[in-house]
Amino acid sequence: MATIKLYLDTRGCAKGNAAPVKIALTKKGSTVTHSTGVKLLPEQWDKETCKVIKHPQKLPLNNMLATLQSEWQLALVKLESEGKARRARSAAELKKMIRNTIDPQEGQQGNFVAHYKKYAATRRTPGTRDTYWQTLRRMEAFDKNLETRTFEDIDKHWLTGFEAFMAQTTHSENSRAFHYRNIRAVFNDAIDEEITTSYPFRKFKIRRAPTPKRSLTVEQLKTLATYPCEPHLVAYRDIFMLMFFLAGINAVDLFAARRANIVNGRLEYIRAKTHKLYSIKIEPEAAELIEKYKGKNYLLFVSDNCSNYKNYLHRLGVALKNIGPVKRVGRGGKKVREPLFPNISQYWCRHSWATIAASLDIPKETIAAGLGHGGNTVTDIYIDFDRRKVDEANRRIIDWVMYGKK
Repeated sequence: MATIKLYLDTRGCAKGNAAPVKIALTKKGSTVTHSTGVKLLPEQWDKETCKVIKHPQKLPLNNMLATLQSEWQLALVKLESEGKARRARSAAELKKMIRNTIDPQEGQQGNFVAHYKKYAATRRTPGTRDTYWQTLRRMEAFDKNLETRTFEDIDKHWLTGFEAFMAQTTHSENSRAFHYRNIRAVFNDAIDEEITTSYPFRKFKIRRAPTPKRSLTVEQLKTLATYPCEPHLVAYRDIFMLMFFLAGINAVDLFAARRANIVNGRLEYIRAKTHKLYSIKIEPEAAELIEKYKGKNYLLFVSDNCSNYKNYLHRLGVALKNIGPVKRVGRGGKKVREPLFPNISQYWCRHSWATIAASLDIPKETIAAGLGHGGNTVTDIYIDFDRRKVDEANRRIIDWVMYGKK
């Protein structure tokens, strides 16, 4: 059973100085306080009645303090009747619940979940927003009182507990890191908005395991580009190479492109991820494949025939993994495959482009511009004013992969 009372806190108060009147909230032997904003001399406070005495404004002060105490008491009764007070693990947690009940706006200002939801809702793409909701669901499963948490509650201890909780079901360290990056982004935004100064990631480090190589070497790309695929796999291999020839274009951008996006021999479009204009010169190798697989309404026939490009991407991933020698075994002549690249996916073309560019000593700023990464002045300058550098880099990469020319 929690209790609420008024008291004069004279601790640390020099003789002759006024001391603050506070509300004391006690739960299970633990006490937290809340300042009322009133300061009195010790002789102006009656410890027995907990009222102001010998003060020229004692009547209005007593009325104000009684109203404040009543608000807290009514909020506590409400929380107890709803069964919420019992879920508070400490007096500090119960205090937050009471303050939020009295003034929801005050409670929301520093409330972690309220700001988390606000931040998540403003992310640009549905896919990015969904990742934040995934993280929120994981946090809610871990902490049943998450709705009452302030930013100060999400400290190193909380994050460590969350990590242990996730480790039970999410064995990949990098998958867990993905959730922590979402939480860190919300903290950074709250600091920028001056909602909190708390930042637990100074002490809690996000750990990442080394990721397996997700790129092809020059020799492997050449092998893939020229490999005598089974007829039903040729188109999938060609689409992968087209993505590579277009500087590792994202699948969502390639399959959303229309014929009208070709302007003066360039593919120009708004990147789905950054909402920024991107332009890349269509090299002859890319032009040949675009012509081979041209669509009626879209750039490629794939988008004309497939309502959801993600369905095609799934088939693309399966097909790429099936490219390689095939043997017939047994009386029925069952196919046994020996994939060239058993773990390959469409993402590898983008990683491969960047890796090969780096091996050719192409500047990082040019590589970033080629991949359509915005957010810094140098990259933006390349995108807006010096596309020639990206075009030259892409040509060098294609020449090195396809013809062995540096």
